Amino acid sequence: MEYRHLGASGFKVPVLSFGTGTFGGKGELFQAWGETDVAEARKLVDICLDAGVTMFDSADIYSSGASESILGEALKGRRDNAIISTKATFRFDESDPNGVGSSRFHLIKAVDAALKRLQTDYIDLFQLHGFDAKTPVEETLSTLNDLVRAGKIRYTGVSNFSGWHLQKSLDVADRYGYPRYVANQTYYSLIGRDYEWELMPLGIDQGVGAVVWSPLGWGRLTGKIRRGTPLPALSRLHKTADIGPPVPDEYLYRVVDALDAIAEETGKTVPQIALNWLLQRPTVSTVLVGARNEEQLRQNLGAVGWNLTQEQIAKLDAASKVRPVYPYWHQEGFAERNPFPV
Repeated sequence: MEYRHLGASGFKVPVLSFGTGTFGGKGELFQAWGETDVAEARKLVDICLDAGVTMFDSADIYSSGASESILGEALKGRRDNAIISTKATFRFDESDPNGVGSSRFHLIKAVDAALKRLQTDYIDLFQLHGFDAKTPVEETLSTLNDLVRAGKIRYTGVSNFSGWHLQKSLDVADRYGYPRYVANQTYYSLIGRDYEWELMPLGIDQGVGAVVWSPLGWGRLTGKIRRGTPLPALSRLHKTADIGPPVPDEYLYRVVDALDAIAEETGKTVPQIALNWLLQRPTVSTVLVGARNEEQLRQNLGAVGWNLTQEQIAKLDAASKVRPVYPYWHQEGFAERNPFPV
């Protein structure tokens, strides 16, 4: 398994990490993702560790904390062999007016609760799950600084931030000497390339590594969805399509057609090709793969150990290209001074 530095930090992570959103299955959304229990989670963790996939990502809201609890049980006795990543910010406690956001009150409470559920003394990578516009950035960063100094978390990152959210946070960190965010857990896929418009150039400039979530486009690039074919009966998209990123049908089919052509050339599966394409993009430190079962996990692990050719990458780039919003389409016209990141 290849390891890469997490952003500009000295910390290395595997290029594939395991997302535990399928652990627990509490609530309609997470039940649609998966209902992995402790016994099955242990098997999946075994496979991951054997393959060098040592980083496991969770969040407090995944199945109302059950994902973290199951991960903690699955890692019992081998915590030192794993990298744990988790997140907080979204509302966790409906009865508590302060049970949401990135305030000092909520973050301290959220981290302490996550440590108990995960059965660990420290979190390797703690990320804000979203931007909190109602809490001063200084308050959030000073709190994370205290948590780092207390040894409860080691590295910090964000998720679902806009470019100015992230840059403002980095500027405040620099001003006061707080730990800088080194990770941006971001949505990025062959059918969701908005990340490239602003967040990717920012990541290169500021040393923030991408931790990619939903690399298969909310389950659309599994190889089961094709032109003229109905949605598979067991697809989670039946329940979650409305809350996921929208993708026009013709655009999806155009990308899948290109993936199918390359699958025929390489003998690889559609998901393996989609994941491998991501692993060759600038700023990508690690790609989160999920799996409901051993078969899905082993297929995802086949995305490493080989590389698409430059011609195949160009074919996928062309099939998945969309016109960006302003000012990015305007900047593309001045490519001499605004080249695509390398």
